[in-house]
Amino acid sequence: MSAIADLHTEALASWNDNADYWDDGIGHEGNKYWKRLQEPCLSRFLSKHLAKHDCRALDLATGNGLCARWLADRGAFVTAADGSDRMLEKARERCSNNPGITFRTIDVTKAEHFEALVADIGGELTSLPFEIEGFDVVLINMALMDIATLEPLAAALPRLLKSDGVFVATLLHPVFFTSDHSRLIDVRTDPETGEREVIRSKAIRKYMEVPPTRGIALPGQPVKQVYFHRPIHELLGVFLKKGMVLDGLEEPTFTSEEEENDRLEATANFAQLPALMAFRMRRGF
Repeated sequence: MSAIADLHTEALASWNDNADYWDDGIGHEGNKYWKRLQEPCLSRFLSKHLAKHDCRALDLATGNGLCARWLADRGAFVTAADGSDRMLEKARERCSNNPGITFRTIDVTKAEHFEALVADIGGELTSLPFEIEGFDVVLINMALMDIATLEPLAAALPRLLKSDGVFVATLLHPVFFTSDHSRLIDVRTDPETGEREVIRSKAIRKYMEVPPTRGIALPGQPVKQVYFHRPIHELLGVFLKKGMVLDGLEEPTFTSEEEENDRLEATANFAQLPALMAFRMRRGF
């Protein structure tokens, strides 16, 4: 087994181990990253598509179903998928009152899972009493940095999307968050006013080639997860090479009004350095 395959196995196992803790931390309504950064961005990217009659959406790496519920609440018929069986269990529990959501196991690193999905695009895809031609929306929220290889997903997208459908992804920012960086905090007192001044910055030591690393998403989680860094040209290039076209790009960030005074190092305190990156793509043909 290759090193990447070993890391993928470890990554998937970590999400099974962390599923209950993650579900408790994110909850039904999401955390501040969802409420302040992700959801507003997704609303801007997807409002037109979700307004379509009988919108069909595929929510990959659904976790506890947060995005699946958000899509369904806006009228979409949703296929919620994850490679972690335990995560899918939590999603089913959280989405039990959403009849417009069905579930499917999809490991996005396995081409055969997408082949089966493409083959099922029809009357049996979401157990709906009518056929569909593809998805209006394919969404993967805050997961690309957790995936060992993106090629199977990129290869499948042109066949999964309708001609006017869109693929939207959010992830930790490849420059300011998932790269090899340090958070620098300079605390000084203004000699004239006596007021404390905090100056924050980040030192980026590596960007082009950063090996997979282990870290945490929520403080206190049972096991560490694996992060896969990709520079932006590589991240987007995987999809561009398969005929996708970049349609939108945002870098959501917190504002200075949202500082956490009790945690000087908190991500929310670095208002000038975006925590996330989000992009939207469509078929180029």
